[in-house]
Amino acid sequence: MAEVIPFRGICYDPQKIDAAQVMAPPYDVISPAAKQALFAKSPFNIVHIDAGQDLPEDNETGNKYTRAASFIDEWQKKGVLKEAERPCLYAYEVRYLIKGKPKKLLGVFAMVKLQPLGQGVYPHECTHSKARSDRLSLIKATGMNTSPVFSFYENTHGGTSGVLNRFSEGGVPPFLEASDADGFRHRLWVIDSPEEIAAFRKDLEGKPVFIADGHHRYETALEHQRQRREELGLAPGQMEDAPFNYVMMFLANISDGGLTVLPTHRLLKLPDPSALRSKVPDVMGEHFETRELPPDTGILQSMKGMKNTFGIYTGGKGYIAVYDGMDLGDFHPALRELDVVILHEFVLGKKLHPSEIAYEMDPSRATELVDSGQWDAAFFLNPTSVNEVMEVALSGQRMPPKSTYFYPKIMTGFVMGRVDGPGKNRA
Repeated sequence: MAEVIPFRGICYDPQKIDAAQVMAPPYDVISPAAKQALFAKSPFNIVHIDAGQDLPEDNETGNKYTRAASFIDEWQKKGVLKEAERPCLYAYEVRYLIKGKPKKLLGVFAMVKLQPLGQGVYPHECTHSKARSDRLSLIKATGMNTSPVFSFYENTHGGTSGVLNRFSEGGVPPFLEASDADGFRHRLWVIDSPEEIAAFRKDLEGKPVFIADGHHRYETALEHQRQRREELGLAPGQMEDAPFNYVMMFLANISDGGLTVLPTHRLLKLPDPSALRSKVPDVMGEHFETRELPPDTGILQSMKGMKNTFGIYTGGKGYIAVYDGMDLGDFHPALRELDVVILHEFVLGKKLHPSEIAYEMDPSRATELVDSGQWDAAFFLNPTSVNEVMEVALSGQRMPPKSTYFYPKIMTGFVMGRVDGPGKNRA
């Protein structure tokens, strides 16, 4: 189970920098246009490190990863970045709105001992190798976790919630604070009390940890650990406390109710889009009760709360399709009832065979992209529940990529963690 330790975080110095100018969304949700805006926002924006720009002259010895390492070194020399003098934990809060209602996500940045997936740390989604390669190159060049794995655990007894609320609700000034593009407020506090650190470590003792966002980052950390142990010729049990045996995580107690799971809708390009547009019920087949919605009827509202139901938008018309529960006997019981699995395996894999799939959070944007002709159809899903995520993870199964969208996102730049020395010749 999870072994959590404090660490000497590397943070922006609030006396030297305006945090609002240097924070960024997670690298994998930044559009190309947004990335350029962040580059221009400040020469010290974290995007220069965490999601650097490829240049035509790049080569093996000079590229966005080596530039990231140079930025870290340069910014530390200028005092823009400072490393903590002693190991700490970092309390982090996001105050946000969901459907107009205020919510608060509260958790802690810590280093977590790496375990094989399924042994104390549990994934729920499949990943792509390209993203893992990118993150591994960044770790090798910088020796840093520049952004966290976003994880959650469950403690129904409250645990350290009181400690965290002392910072969040007790009027303690934050060490850093910034608002994101949606106007949501993000705040960070340093926890350096040995008693409070010990309390949080005890809170996690024996608890499974579930990855919400950052599957690529965790798998990359495991690969980096494997390579470093191999480079150093380490036998099992040797150098177990070395930094490369840990990964930086943001950990939230799901029992606090601060985390929201949103659906990720699918945009499709189809080999024969006219076939779907002309006869959606026929294409969906006998195992779906498919009906066209009246004009100007909200698709998401029509399918809200309905299990195994999809919304479809194509040819200017909206539909909902309800699956009849035909047994997917080849699938693990934890997967058979998941909307996203039924959609990918039964509909996309056996009926539509899309040539390309994209993912979109905003349903209005999805319909606009179909209306503009950029995509042939949009499929809308209800959100996967946290309990379903935990069940899939504990069963050792994985959902298709982008099955969940945990919300709100943790901003990158509030703290970085050292996991190795930079450069290739470290052994």
